[in-house]
Amino acid sequence: MNLTAANALKTLRLLPRAALILLVLAAPVLAVPAMRADAGSTIDAPAMRKSGVGFVLLVSLQRG
Repeated sequence: MNLTAANALKTLRLLPRAALILLVLAAPVLAVPAMRADAGSTIDAPAMRKSGVGFVLLVSLQRG
């Protein structure tokens, strides 16, 4: 077997593995548009009321 045929055979053996790796890496990228299209199933939580407790705690816990 000459060198060209050996290289071609090696390349043909690597093609299925390379295709599998490419498919695994491309699956999340291809799934994003499908997830964005179905926006009707998103359930949002009600907005929290703002209270000034955080600022009061920040001022009261400071060490002078």
